[in-house]
Amino acid sequence: MRISRLIAAACLGAAFVLPARAQQVTFMTGPQGGSWIPLGGALKGLWEKEISGLQIQQTPGAGIANVRGVDEGKAQIGIANSATTVDGIEGRKPYPHKATHVCQVANLYPQYFQVVALANSRINSLKDLKGKVLVTQPKGNTAEILTSIVLQLNGMSYDSLSKVNFQAGYTDAVSLMKDGHAQVFTLGTTAPASAVMDLASARDVHLVPVDDHTMGALKKMNPGYNRLIIKAGTYPKQDKDVAVIGYSTHIIARCDLPENVVYKMTKTMATHVSDMAAVVKAINGATAKDMAIDIGVPFHKGAAKYYREVGAL
Repeated sequence: MRISRLIAAACLGAAFVLPARAQQVTFMTGPQGGSWIPLGGALKGLWEKEISGLQIQQTPGAGIANVRGVDEGKAQIGIANSATTVDGIEGRKPYPHKATHVCQVANLYPQYFQVVALANSRINSLKDLKGKVLVTQPKGNTAEILTSIVLQLNGMSYDSLSKVNFQAGYTDAVSLMKDGHAQVFTLGTTAPASAVMDLASARDVHLVPVDDHTMGALKKMNPGYNRLIIKAGTYPKQDKDVAVIGYSTHIIARCDLPENVVYKMTKTMATHVSDMAAVVKAINGATAKDMAIDIGVPFHKGAAKYYREVGAL
């Protein structure tokens, strides 16, 4: 009897010294060479430092793949693009069904859909893509889907091009452009984009602007898209402003991720904007109110709780 009591006492004592059960989550970011991987690394570091017991496994991803990954439970957190996340919530192609487990956490910064052409390619408008050699991201990536839509809005398809290369990383796409094996490169990321700067250091390139017809038709399809301006001087030899298609980078989470965890994640981002901006300059100056702008994706309870506390909702 005495031995049983001693064992029970020892177990009770151990219960007080054992650490709280860690919250392990998978975080899907972006393709190699883009801004989402370093941003994901910065967020992982901030979240693990500020949220006791949180352990994050960071994995590569892409906008549409991340929405599906979170919805299907392959990940609990992801970086995504506002316009294509709305497509997922509505169940529009390329999603097989409505994404019902995806919740909004925070808007971070604008993304620019950039059509980058070699200076000698004679590509000065989107209609000039016909018969050219294109490199873009893998099928299902946000920029690839948008490339396909832009072609359709201009009476074309991939079959209208001479060749299409679907590359997993920006680095490989830039290599094809540098070697002259592709004439035009499409990507969705920040401006300036490191991949475009790398390309511009070796070849003369220019940005192809979006025209009023394409922009108007696209916005009717999905109000999450907007016309943005890449200012003159953003890239070498860019002597004028260029209008492009834009959308927002935002953080999503599974709606069943614990409320207190997402509350702390949201608070950490809102109070460490300068740390995020050190990795992605476009985040500089973001406020809780900016992060809480309604983009048509339901807020996670934890995020909404924080935004209400600080008067952003």
